[in-house]
Amino acid sequence: MKHAFPKTLAVGAVTFAAALSFSVAAAAPKVGAPAPDFSVVDTAGETWTLGGLAGKKVVLEWTNHDCPYVVKHYASGNMQALQKEATDAGYVWLSVISSASGKQGHVSPAQADDLSDDRGAAPTAVLLDTSGAMGRAYDAKTTPHLYVIDPEGTLVYMGGIDDKPTTDQADIPGATNYVRLAMADLAAGNPVATPVTRPYGCSVKY
Repeated sequence: MKHAFPKTLAVGAVTFAAALSFSVAAAAPKVGAPAPDFSVVDTAGETWTLGGLAGKKVVLEWTNHDCPYVVKHYASGNMQALQKEATDAGYVWLSVISSASGKQGHVSPAQADDLSDDRGAAPTAVLLDTSGAMGRAYDAKTTPHLYVIDPEGTLVYMGGIDDKPTTDQADIPGATNYVRLAMADLAAGNPVATPVTRPYGCSVKY
């Protein structure tokens, strides 16, 4: 015997699905639009918000120290060099760890600081987004996943660090570094020529 699905429930389900789809679409970050705000504590217990960085250029880097793609860029010194280049140019560089408690890549504040020291990392701060709220607001999918925000708070770049989606350090010298290109465009007062690329790496462990 077949059970008819009540029309009112069917309409409600479709409406809910449409509303959910709209909500997800509306929440997705967009280049050229205001970057999503956030409120996340760093390893020293200081709370960082995008609103508190008004007038500053910002780079957001999602990271997970065990991810082979992240290891590629840290073991080679590539990420540290980019961090130093950015901060020397006046950027605030925030490394973000969105691995939830109990998930691979989750670290304590002390462990995160030890990682920064051991690798010679040079971010402005390391944010511990254990709830994943910041990562989901930015639709961060991979580690690494990079975002550049201009002084007006507009998202001007999001995507991969470069165009070589491998774990091979030998690929780095010949790669096109999209973050470096975005910073050069901003420095020249030009729109970012390549504002969106496909990120590559390990999945963020929400």
